[in-house]
Amino acid sequence: MLDGVESNRIIVGAYTDRHGGVCPMLAAHRHGGRTSLASFAHAWDAYTGARRRRSRAATERELNTLRAMLEASVMLEELPAVPGRRPARPDTGERHRAAELRHQPGWAWLRPVRRLDEYERALEQIEAASATAAYPTGAGTEAPAPCSTARS
Repeated sequence: MLDGVESNRIIVGAYTDRHGGVCPMLAAHRHGGRTSLASFAHAWDAYTGARRRRSRAATERELNTLRAMLEASVMLEELPAVPGRRPARPDTGERHRAAELRHQPGWAWLRPVRRLDEYERALEQIEAASATAAYPTGAGTEAPAPCSTARS
């Protein structure tokens, strides 16, 4: 994006204008950057005070701020990772439900095991659960009698 900002006429308030000006994201795209963050476009327009349907050239102050932010971002990416610290997980918008579902049978589609005896015990639990689900116990419910192949 830095290359695009340096080599293009940057505008605010639109994707392009009639005089060859482009927004920072299009400038980055034209120089090999691939991003589709609409939040950047909204933040850029909000920062510059852009009004809808009226594009204008970015001021020198706005361009200096954009360059400074981009350079800081690049420098942060180049820093070595802090040992023992995991990167933040992206927010998917879903809440973490493990605590409430932990005791529900079959809530996890994958349950990794490390040893063969744990795997065999898990298979036994699955077979027992499927057997009780197929033939529930209770008043008036019994396992069906085997079908006879003989015809009368």
